[in-house]
Amino acid sequence: MNKKIKMALSVLAISFGIFIFVYGEYDDSPGGQLLGVLAVVGGIVGIINKRKI
Repeated sequence: MNKKIKMALSVLAISFGIFIFVYGEYDDSPGGQLLGVLAVVGGIVGIINKRKI
């Protein structure tokens, strides 16, 4: 995959994770918040792996 595409997907995952984390609280579902945290962590890991290569 192209490095720019990986970076864009990582930023998209972080944005989606923040959105789910914030709005998952309104539905009172801890699973939604956990999904948001996992998406943010996945995006951060993706950016770190992109920088190493």
